[in-house]
Amino acid sequence: MTIPIVKSPGFRLERHGLDLRFRSVTLVERERIAPDYVRVRLGGSDLAGFDSPGCDDHMRLFFPTGPVSSVEELRAAPSREYTPLAWGEDWLEVEFAVHGDEGVAAPWADSAPLGSMIGVGGPRGSQLIEGTPDSWMLVGDETAIPAVRRFARALPAEAPGRIVIEVKSAADEVWIDAPVAVEWLHRDDAPAASALIAFLGGLGAAARPGADPFVFIAAEQTVVKPGRALLDRWDIPSGQAIVKGYWKRGEAEYHAPH
Repeated sequence: MTIPIVKSPGFRLERHGLDLRFRSVTLVERERIAPDYVRVRLGGSDLAGFDSPGCDDHMRLFFPTGPVSSVEELRAAPSREYTPLAWGEDWLEVEFAVHGDEGVAAPWADSAPLGSMIGVGGPRGSQLIEGTPDSWMLVGDETAIPAVRRFARALPAEAPGRIVIEVKSAADEVWIDAPVAVEWLHRDDAPAASALIAFLGGLGAAARPGADPFVFIAAEQTVVKPGRALLDRWDIPSGQAIVKGYWKRGEAEYHAPH
């Protein structure tokens, strides 16, 4: 009897818990790197020990609408989830897509005075790539750019890779340091994720980038179904991919799955 040889994956995603801490920070710097895209630097001694091992980590930022006099008040403020971009002993950088003036996070990132205080909670856990993919596929909209930046830092120069990002127009494209060229899709006035959905739907089996690829897809919630359909076409197990809705049209309180 011949026993079939089953190829073991060259990598897998593993979840790691982190100590959940709440920190008070202040706005130190703001840089507008595109008309509707802002990078801010937060600072404060509470950031000592901050860490974010996973490229797709989520932390929760708390935005008070007025002065607060206690940590309890700060923790009760409206909050949203973001991916840490970079950090040090007493600083943390975060990027924001700032379309319009709805909600609490975008207006704060766009115009809050330097010195304004917010809260930072988490990250509470990470998904880490254990092992080495032989190729990479990174797909997202502007809300996924920080995670894509972080994955791109880990992308080996010699590994086949593809980075595809949807934004509204050419004016919204931002520089991403990566060993492969970034492909930009413009949705113009179409609904969010529509360009990505069309792109994913057009990828056949032959477009699979390698035998053992890592796939990351994150954008508006409607991208999840076509993203999972792509994994089925490419025969990629869920343990070797991340497919998420980072936000949901019309729902300010939507939380991305961890």
